[in-house]
Amino acid sequence: MNELDELRDWDAGAPPLDDGTRHRARVRLFAAMNERDTAATRPLWRRPVLRVAVAGAVAAAVTGTVLTVVNSGDQGDPRANPPASSAPSMRNVSARAVLNGAAAYERAHEKTVAPRDDQFIYTKEIIKETEEKTGKVLRHVDENWRSVDGSKRSWIMEIGKGWWSEPLKENEGMWPPQDWGTLKKLPKDPEKLILSLLHKSGPNDKNDSLDEITDQEWSEIHFSLAGLLKLVPVMPEGLRPAAYEALGMVPGVKAVPGQKDAKGRTGVAITYDDPTRPKGSSGFGAYFIFDPKTYEFLGFRDMRGSGEGKATKTYVQLSYLESWAITDRAKQRP
Repeated sequence: MNELDELRDWDAGAPPLDDGTRHRARVRLFAAMNERDTAATRPLWRRPVLRVAVAGAVAAAVTGTVLTVVNSGDQGDPRANPPASSAPSMRNVSARAVLNGAAAYERAHEKTVAPRDDQFIYTKEIIKETEEKTGKVLRHVDENWRSVDGSKRSWIMEIGKGWWSEPLKENEGMWPPQDWGTLKKLPKDPEKLILSLLHKSGPNDKNDSLDEITDQEWSEIHFSLAGLLKLVPVMPEGLRPAAYEALGMVPGVKAVPGQKDAKGRTGVAITYDDPTRPKGSSGFGAYFIFDPKTYEFLGFRDMRGSGEGKATKTYVQLSYLESWAITDRAKQRP
């Protein structure tokens, strides 16, 4: 399995957080990971549903929820190319500046349409894969219909192959949520959003401010934010900008200039150096690519591996969301 040669050196150029602006929160994490490295061929971010099995209200309040990943497969991602010397406008840009710019762009352009719980979120994603050894290029069109509240079967596609994902079972939830009621409850303030996603291990947990968050907790927060931004195409007004700003506050998030998207445009990518994982390995969330001037979101960059031993193949994946819609039935065309 090819792994990300992680970028390090968190950008310390961002101003420190003002203690007076910090908010206190006691909301347990919606989804805490049970990470499992496997030899499966699907990259982690393409998992269609992250299910949360809740043992009971009292137990959940004390110990937090247990997340079981469905259709797992954690694939690595290579080091991004260094910035080109001929692109001075993209040098020395911080992750927070990029993500704050993305938040501002989103606030100016976001469109809000509230789906009903009994409806489906349709997405059409274009994926361009390049096999590293041969340079062969493959193009996939993935169309998904995800049940908003998880009560109905969802149709999920990955790299051109599809299957039915069964409804949620009793006492199961999912992260990221699709239902509007749950999304509306998420804070629109980035600091409050971070604290609302913070895993609480018990009633005496003292993690009440950003200063007290551990590396492991930051890893879980990044996991939740990346999943929210990657897999939920429509959100209540203000939530996506807040999620971008919150992502910019995660220590270890890096800006990597000079990255090409699926349409050949050069942008600046945002990736994450997770200190809780071994050197040279990566977890959830590869590269978010943004326009370097407007900070419009352009698409994703990932890696996918298939086969074993000498038959192993590695693909660079560039993808973008071509369209989304709300439908009343699975496989109903918008």
